[in-house]
Amino acid sequence: MSELSVADHAPDVTLPRDGGDTVSLADFRGQKVVLYFYPRDDTPGCTKEAIGFTEMAASFAAAGTVVLGVSKDPVKKHDKFVAKHDLGIALLSDEHGDVCERYGVWVEKSMYGKTFMGIDRATFVIDEDGKIVHIWRKVKVPGHVQEVYDAVVAP
Repeated sequence: MSELSVADHAPDVTLPRDGGDTVSLADFRGQKVVLYFYPRDDTPGCTKEAIGFTEMAASFAAAGTVVLGVSKDPVKKHDKFVAKHDLGIALLSDEHGDVCERYGVWVEKSMYGKTFMGIDRATFVIDEDGKIVHIWRKVKVPGHVQEVYDAVVAP
């Protein structure tokens, strides 16, 4: 599959979330969605990012925007992560990696000379009609949440 671009229709997502419910992107037609992909629960960068989105959750909501985090961690791990850090955003579990593949974030990575497959930290803003309007790939956590918020509220 070719890489997603701005103006593409966002692939639909239906995944289990923390707390046991299931969430679909289609549930949010009529509002904006921030769909962010992160490597793993309770790691330093992922924790900072989730706390950042939680701290700004009310601002995103006031801008008619829902924030959804996605990783391959199971729901039970999401539940522990949410409880440990008092997170206020939905975390979706893509254990089989289908959604990560469709969004092009399941990539070969390397660390300490070893290559492995992993989630490339990325964020997609999807408009009220289901179109991708912003994409950030290879996200660096510091300042990212504010950058995403600024993009959401920009005219």
